[in-house]
Order: sequence, then structure tokens, then C-alpha cells
Amino acid sequence: MILRPGSGQAKPVVIFAVGNPSRGDDAIGPHCCGQLEKWLENEKLNAGFELIEDFQLQIEHALDLHGRQLALFIDAGQNTPAPYVFRRVHPSTAIAHTTHALPPEAVLQVYRQTEGRDPPPAFVLCVRGESFELGEGLSPAAAQHCAAAMKRLADLCREATLADWEQAC
Repeated sequence: MILRPGSGQAKPVVIFAVGNPSRGDDAIGPHCCGQLEKWLENEKLNAGFELIEDFQLQIEHALDLHGRQLALFIDAGQNTPAPYVFRRVHPSTAIAHTTHALPPEAVLQVYRQTEGRDPPPAFVLCVRGESFELGEGLSPAAAQHCAAAMKRLADLCREATLADWEQAC
């Protein structure tokens, strides 16, 4: 369930998992999201995290940043160093190199423009993808990259503070 402003208390951390499960390694975001959801439940940490899965980021996702302490965007990347890159991102109108039209930096910029204040600190976990063909499943290489990314995600979720995430970069 996605909480909108005024609809209740937002969980401290929002995690956006972006990708199309029908396009090979573009499924990395949804794949990681499914694994993370189960892990959070098993670790009894799900009360602190809201997971939002979508094919691509839209300007409306800026609304999902309300009341958050941290935001994380998980996506597949072409030519991303293996197995993944974890970095902080800031609001920007510049174009980023991802597999989607609207990069996280643009969502953060929409939040800044509409709210008149800075968005919560945000990070990207970009997992290397190899093949993005329609109708293909996750490649073996991408599955290995996802396994490595899940280890990072577990560490991030255990220590979900700005200082810890900045140090992890």
C-alpha cells in the first residue's frame, strides 16, 4: 500500500524498485524487491520500510517522499560496474544514464520544486544488468549481481541511518 500525504504515518524509509519483469535483466529491481520484502519480514524490520515497485519512475513518485528519513532507488544499469554501485543522489534536472526515462535525481527535483524544500537524503543501488531483451528472464550474471546486492541491502536495512548509508558509499 502506498501512503499519500495526509493518509497516515509514513514509514521512515521508502525503497523504490524499478524495472520491467518482462525485459530480461530490467527485472533486477522487482527481483530484489521481492527478496527484500521476504527478508524484512523474516527479520521483523518491515515496520520501518515501505517498498514501492513500478516499471519506471514517474513525477508522482515525489509524493512518496513525504515524511521520510531516507529514500533508496533500486534499478538495473547497463554498463554499471559489477556487481553494483551504491551512491548518494541529489535533486537535479540533468539526465542520468539508467534504463528509464525519469532518473531518481529528477524525482528528487520534482519534490524540491513542489514542496519548496529539500527531499529526504536519497541513494541509488544500481545493479549491473547484461541483457534487456523483451521476453527474456533474469540472466545468470544478473542473478549473481542481485545476490551481492541483497547482502548490501541487508546491511543497509539493519543500519538505516544517514551516517551509516553515507559511510557505505
